[in-house]
Amino acid sequence: MSAPEVVGLPPIVGGQPSVLILGNAPSVLALAAQQYYANPRNAFWRIAGELYGFSPTAPYAERTTALIRQGVAVWDVLRFCRRAGSLDSAVERDSMVANDFDEFFREHPSITRVFFAGGAAEANYRRLVRVDVDVAYTRLPSTSPAHTMPVPVKLAAWRAALG
Repeated sequence: MSAPEVVGLPPIVGGQPSVLILGNAPSVLALAAQQYYANPRNAFWRIAGELYGFSPTAPYAERTTALIRQGVAVWDVLRFCRRAGSLDSAVERDSMVANDFDEFFREHPSITRVFFAGGAAEANYRRLVRVDVDVAYTRLPSTSPAHTMPVPVKLAAWRAALG
């Protein structure tokens, strides 16, 4: 029996993003809420709020608007996969289908930097995506609670890269 199907969320993106932050695939909680990083134990919104000056507990629409105003887009590498639970390690490797990054970069040529929110996002992007764009790639520590690095250490790494 196959694991449940996971269908990704649309990107958070405005007119002139310069930065794209990529996760791997939305968690079970993110899918249920139809919101990126909906697990309250995930540090993404705490880190983004600290970096970009908004409350991590503000309504989702306010948080996404704050990112867009800062030129930050958020998406996931995978458009589709099969996975039991939320762990990246549980994704069935042969089920992975990447989002259409050719079209995304064509629609958003202002993006110059791509940040991977963890190793799975980077590994799957590099394995599945072939694009000819002039962007700088950087892997950051995962904001997932499964990645046990302390949040202040994660924040310092994100601040050094994005600050």
